[in-house]
Amino acid sequence: MSSGTAVFVEAETAQRPTVLGLIVSGRMKPDSGEVAIDDARDAKALRRRVALIDAPDVSEPHGDVLVADVVAEELMFAGRFGGPVAVRHELERLGIREHSRLPIANLEPAARVRALCELALQRPGVEGLVLVSPDRHGGAPEEWWRIACELADDGAAVLVIAGRAARAAIAAHPDGWGTGEVMPLRGDVAAPNGAARGAYGGAGGEA
Repeated sequence: MSSGTAVFVEAETAQRPTVLGLIVSGRMKPDSGEVAIDDARDAKALRRRVALIDAPDVSEPHGDVLVADVVAEELMFAGRFGGPVAVRHELERLGIREHSRLPIANLEPAARVRALCELALQRPGVEGLVLVSPDRHGGAPEEWWRIACELADDGAAVLVIAGRAARAAIAAHPDGWGTGEVMPLRGDVAAPNGAARGAYGGAGGEA
């Protein structure tokens, strides 16, 4: 990962994307290899500067929680007041005010990705995003990939972990990979051991 770049990594099966996301974001120690940030092995700095987004059973919001309540919680994570006025402002900024009383599970996939990612970037010190399995929510993969590229164009480091079908759909779209990059895992290297060696660079840094 590097600031200003969106990277797609292919990982299949239910658990491997989450495990990979946990490792890359410093929340799980790999069995072998290492994950570094600015050329230093510092899991605490990784956890502080890289947000793990929508990882199943780890950081995904419960499906029954209302969109407005998810926004309120994210504002509190960002150290901001999560009262009704602040929540309404964020809903308007994200273009989802009309969905405020909708369960988050029913929010359109691209809108879900944008909301969770943009809200996470408001947390103090967060510079990178690891988005896990956005393809599980359905919708057109090229839509959430475009959002990932837009966030990277604004300066964030973005890693998207998704499956082969999503990769094929994005590659087949006329816009293709846009300003982002694709780094498919080779063979069966989707297992965490093979994916462990990598790095996250802050501003100007690179993997």
